[in-house]
Amino acid sequence: MTTTAAAESQPFQAEVAELLHLMVHSVYSETDIFLRELISNASDACDKLRYEAIANPALITDGTPPEIRIVPNKAANTLAVVDTGIGMERQELIDNLGTIARSGTRSFLSKLTEAKDGANLIGQFGVGFYAAFMVAEKIVVTSRRAGSDEVWVWTSEGGSGFEIAPASEEAASRVARGTEIVLHLKKDAAKYLEAYEIERIVREYSDNIQFPIRLVPEEGEPRQINSASALWQRSKSELKSEDYAQAYKQIAGAFDEPAMTLHYRAEGRQSYAVLLFAPSQKPFDLFQVERKGKVKLYVRRVFIADDAELLPAYLRFIRGVIDSEDLPLNISREMLQNNPQLAQIRKAVTGRVIGELETLGEKEPETFAKIWDAFGPVIKEGLWEDFERRDKLLALARFTTTSGENRSLKQVVDDFKPNQTEIYYLVGDSVERLKSNPKLESARARGIEVLLLTDPVDAFWTSAPLDFGGKPLKSLSQGDVDFGLIPLADDKDDKKDEPTADAATTIAVIKDALGDRVSDVRASQRLTASASCLVAGGDARDRALERLLAQQNRGAITKPVLEINLRHPLVAALATDQAQAKDLSLLLFEQAQILDGEMPDDPAAFAGRMNQLVLRGLGK
Repeated sequence: MTTTAAAESQPFQAEVAELLHLMVHSVYSETDIFLRELISNASDACDKLRYEAIANPALITDGTPPEIRIVPNKAANTLAVVDTGIGMERQELIDNLGTIARSGTRSFLSKLTEAKDGANLIGQFGVGFYAAFMVAEKIVVTSRRAGSDEVWVWTSEGGSGFEIAPASEEAASRVARGTEIVLHLKKDAAKYLEAYEIERIVREYSDNIQFPIRLVPEEGEPRQINSASALWQRSKSELKSEDYAQAYKQIAGAFDEPAMTLHYRAEGRQSYAVLLFAPSQKPFDLFQVERKGKVKLYVRRVFIADDAELLPAYLRFIRGVIDSEDLPLNISREMLQNNPQLAQIRKAVTGRVIGELETLGEKEPETFAKIWDAFGPVIKEGLWEDFERRDKLLALARFTTTSGENRSLKQVVDDFKPNQTEIYYLVGDSVERLKSNPKLESARARGIEVLLLTDPVDAFWTSAPLDFGGKPLKSLSQGDVDFGLIPLADDKDDKKDEPTADAATTIAVIKDALGDRVSDVRASQRLTASASCLVAGGDARDRALERLLAQQNRGAITKPVLEINLRHPLVAALATDQAQAKDLSLLLFEQAQILDGEMPDDPAAFAGRMNQLVLRGLGK
């Protein structure tokens, strides 16, 4: 049913208007991707129709199969992409085409403005439809929701807004179900009306779309121009690396090459096909709060969901498809969470992915290093969350250490020094700051390799009791550390171990001066050159974790332990200079705060004490 009501004008969401401005002014050098994005959206619409028709078969009683048609018209200078999918109602047109309801849009626009060529960015931010404005000066979208009598027309010229109105009788008669997108092409986009150009783009980007893509030429009969086969159902022996690369780009909506491909069929108690990819580039939404995965669930080639949590959150960077032969077609999204069959699939596929990553790390370390550099911080979330697989994930992990980069724990343990029984680590903000941390001094003097952990997640997973091959992990910022049984790398340094200050007297003076600023003062086994450092007590949380939690208002910072180097002249001076003992004690504490990445409680007082000490040294 249609009416002759006047068109209603509405403004675009602010981000859409800015995005369209960038699109219209040719941000992208590679414009072919507009067609891939429109075909991908049409495929999603057909998938949704098949899914909704499971519960409501009346939606497809007209017998029209889900398909996609591409219709060039040189006389009118238009290119139409038509699908017989689920279609959109009036409000859906406004919501889907007038706003970008995705977090990360602002980040996208920022990166888009900075990028010389944004081809690697489009498709990653849910803005594929707007790519059509690269080649079109006007877009007309006519859509009928499956099962509805109403047909609506959305029109925009890529400016500040759009119009929406009921369709005319002629337009409504063209769209029995689904969506017709008509692009009024710019003069320099006429090549996209050529049949060979359309076929080239479809072969490159959309060959594995599950629905027929038919080219409707101005002369001749319509013909299918894609293979429309479920590549994951085909045998590995008949596929080439190019086939997988193309499937990855189509399934994941990506432009990089897959760093890892996992394709297999499981048979036995359950039967399902798996085609998964590890990207080589980091997607924009990797650290979104929802931490949702992007593996699509199919049941007997029917799309069910793209957020079924088929892998744990720490593998959310994996893209691909799992197609089950056994799950019921009418499984609801609510049932997905508690379905025992799906839980078994999830467990088996997770183990297979981790095993494939292990194999890659052993046989192709350079390729695995690329995956780890991009996704290591995400995989390490599993060290905190997945107790069952923690040992495997620890073996999989690679670390920057005082000895090099991409070091495995096996390599670290193999290089243990005589009498070393623990794996040592430090957590901080950057590798450079950690390398200059005074807590490394004694370990460095003995040639002990130390893990340098700088990802925010490192502060969390290291708080769990961990060991690798029976060797516990030990923080150099927490509890007691005793390197006494590990020989020094240079025997000449042995004499430096003799303290120059009396421990009991010096500690008593500092405790009196600092009062409740610290929980304890003690002689350090960590320091060889620096005067002092701050550590957490044996029962307290690591200081890096405490600072992180305090920033999120999730706990107060406990009072630290001040460790002093009894061989340092500044510490030795404390016991003999009673007049300056308090200032020197405070100076030791404040220096340790700065070295730990904290501001002194009173920066002005710290500067005054430092100035006095400098003037005394100058004899003034």
